Amino acid sequence: MNLLLRPIARLALTATATVGLLVSSLSAAPIKIGYSDWPGWMPWEIALKKGWFQDAGVEVDFQFMDYVESMDAYAAGALDAVSMTNGDALVTGATGKPSIAVICNDYSNGNDMLIGRAGLNSVKDLKGKKVGVEVGFVSHLLLLTALESVGLSEDDVEVVNVPNGEAPQVLASGGVDAVCAWQPSSGQALKLVDGSKTLFTSADAPGIIYDLLYASPESLESRRDDWKKIVGVWYKTVDFMKDEDNLDEVLDIMAAKVSVSPDEYEPFLQGTYVLTLEEAVKIWEVGEGLGSLYGSSKIVDDFNIKFEVYDSPEPIEKYLDPSLTLELFKSSK
Repeated sequence: MNLLLRPIARLALTATATVGLLVSSLSAAPIKIGYSDWPGWMPWEIALKKGWFQDAGVEVDFQFMDYVESMDAYAAGALDAVSMTNGDALVTGATGKPSIAVICNDYSNGNDMLIGRAGLNSVKDLKGKKVGVEVGFVSHLLLLTALESVGLSEDDVEVVNVPNGEAPQVLASGGVDAVCAWQPSSGQALKLVDGSKTLFTSADAPGIIYDLLYASPESLESRRDDWKKIVGVWYKTVDFMKDEDNLDEVLDIMAAKVSVSPDEYEPFLQGTYVLTLEEAVKIWEVGEGLGSLYGSSKIVDDFNIKFEVYDSPEPIEKYLDPSLTLELFKSSK
């Protein structure tokens, strides 16, 4: 090599090494995942406590925050992934930040509730009454489903926009006659308001609300191997949960995160149907109706269009990627 070229070559080699180190550093950076207090997402606490992410060789940074705050943080680019319902993912994508579901964690099986004050004994009793709900979110869809089940519509009630976290206090104050909310707020409302009663729950329409982990397209593309490990950790956690011998430990860990007793938390867990790997594979099948994630998402998309949450239908299939789940399922056989 010509001596005059050596400094240039040396600089080039140094630059290459620096870039290589930078790329390596970036690839090893923790994947930032936002999650909130929904019981179907609390199992992540088990995996974190057990050190299963370290065992799998993947760096993660789980950030616990309010549900709406977590979606805002994801939309702002502060997170690589966020836990959302299938309906709210469509809203987030339609308004600026696309995401792709990599895990279908659960479906609500009673934790989303329509609760009436004392004296209201059925959904029919809501006619002409004020109902508090976070407008445009999944509880709003559940309210409409409840009303339709008895031949009523939204025009038959007065809808009051109430953030989910404020639902117990608003019902207790008498500002509304009923609230539609998810756990833990729904359970707190029942506990706080004497004589209050559950009128309708997500168990009456299983599959109307699916809860998932959504990754950014950029993260999923650049860190696919790491995401495969995260999916594996999730189902290791589910297997641990499903073993009745572990129930006390499961309740201790999950309840501690939301500062309630294990006994108080157990109904929350019962109201959330966490899917096994085999069950999730079936949910991922393309189909119509609430038994398919695709069908459920189409129903929610129609709801969002009807209530002008966004202007035109979203391409459901672009939000869903079952491949990592299917790969894990095939490798487990």
